[in-house]
Amino acid sequence: MKLHASSTRQYQTVTGYDQSGVEINAQRYDYSLVVMPESPPRAWHAATFEALTEQHFAAILADAPDVVILGTGARQRFIHPRLTAALTMRRIGVECMDSQAACRTYNILMGEGRKVTLALIIDPAEQSAG
Repeated sequence: MKLHASSTRQYQTVTGYDQSGVEINAQRYDYSLVVMPESPPRAWHAATFEALTEQHFAAILADAPDVVILGTGARQRFIHPRLTAALTMRRIGVECMDSQAACRTYNILMGEGRKVTLALIIDPAEQSAG
């Protein structure tokens, strides 16, 4: 699905997504990544939902977002609270949703000027299963 351009051009905006990847400012990514409004997207070494550890979220903690939107793939899944305990202790919210909803939610929050981080899992095994 393609998303329309808006007044947020100077920021990292999700401009499209499908089963196998995501576009950030029309640049295609087919691996898990972390996206923040004012920083270039970076690889997130969380290849699958099942592989998530506290260390994956510790890397996000250093960015000090207000909220983390976790895209869990084709379907919504919920993580164990121990994985995000360090974020929760700092009053950083974590919302889990399927990746398409996560991309839309990130764009909305980013457009509102919120300090939001999109943590997106792009699982190659899920791509071939779909």
